Amino acid sequence: MTNEETDTAATTAERGAHGASAKGTSKKAATGKKGAPKAQKTAKGGKKAANPRRAKEVAAPRPESKGAKVLALIRRPKGATLAELAKLTGWQNHSIRGYLSGTIGKRMGLTVESIRREDGERVYSISK
Repeated sequence: MTNEETDTAATTAERGAHGASAKGTSKKAATGKKGAPKAQKTAKGGKKAANPRRAKEVAAPRPESKGAKVLALIRRPKGATLAELAKLTGWQNHSIRGYLSGTIGKRMGLTVESIRREDGERVYSISK
């Protein structure tokens, strides 16, 4: 073939632009990351299944544990101060407040009262 034949319009049109794909552009939406967790499926009727961990009731703490000692102190008629609870358990103040709120209040379902005395000390007790 000569140069004239290779430069004809037909062969130039067949080649197309450099770097262009033969398929064209993809208008496909982005997909989720592979291995990403899937959403939970709902049961028939549109209601989610009950969480099996919540089904069992939380019992009182073991008799000799720090949690049992904390419960004994705050069950007293006059309650217990944060300093008394910290001395008994060796926990930091924020840990004691978290235990009172989370474990005793939410998990055990008991109502913990917090009253500020005249000297500024806070007293925790279980309300009846």
